[in-house]
Amino acid sequence: MTKYARDEFDKVPESASRQGVHRAASAPARRKLWPILAVGIVALAIGVVSFLILPKLGFTQAGSEASTSLESTAAPEASAAPSATAEASTDPEPSNSPDAEPSTSPSNIPSAVVLDKTQGVAIYNASGKAGLAGRISSMVQADGWTLGQVGNWGGAPQQTSAIFYSGPAQKANAEAVSELLNIPTLVESQDFQVPLVVVLGPGYQ
Repeated sequence: MTKYARDEFDKVPESASRQGVHRAASAPARRKLWPILAVGIVALAIGVVSFLILPKLGFTQAGSEASTSLESTAAPEASAAPSATAEASTDPEPSNSPDAEPSTSPSNIPSAVVLDKTQGVAIYNASGKAGLAGRISSMVQADGWTLGQVGNWGGAPQQTSAIFYSGPAQKANAEAVSELLNIPTLVESQDFQVPLVVVLGPGYQ
C-alpha cells in the first residue's frame, strides 16, 4: 500500500454524521406528520367537549326556547292578519236604498216663530149678535194677548169675519189669532191705529 503524506483533507473524523463534503444529513420524514396530528387531536377534543358538555350547561335548551318563543310570537301575528281581513270584508257597506231618510241639517230646520202678545188686539162685533165681542175678547185675553178696543163695528158692512194686520211684521201674530178664533181670512191693511184688528162678521159663532 502506497504511503503519502497526510494533508488537511485527511483530517476528517471517522464518526462524523456528515455525508459528503457539503451536504447536511436530512431529518427523517416522519417528523413532519406531528403538527397535522396535533391539530387533528385538538379539533377532535373540541368536538367531544361541544357534544358532551355544552348540552349539560343549557346552551342547547336556551337556543330551543328562543326559537320556540319566536315561532309563538310570529304565529299570532300571522293569524291576526287574516282575521283583520275577514272583519274588514264582513263590515256592512252603507245602504243606498231609496227608503233611507235624508238627514236634515240644523240650518234647514225653521226656527220657532216668536209671537209678540204685548201688541194690542182690537175686537169689533159686525155680526149684529149682542155680547159676541165681549165673549171673544175674553178668549183672546185668556190666551195671553193684550186687548185693545172692544166694541161694535162702525165701518162698512162686512160679509164675513176677518183679521186685519198692519204689515209683514204682524203676520205671524195675525196667523196665531186666526188659528185661535178659527177665522181664516187675513187682510193686510194700514187703515187701523192698532197692529191687529178682529172683525166678527155675520154668522160667526
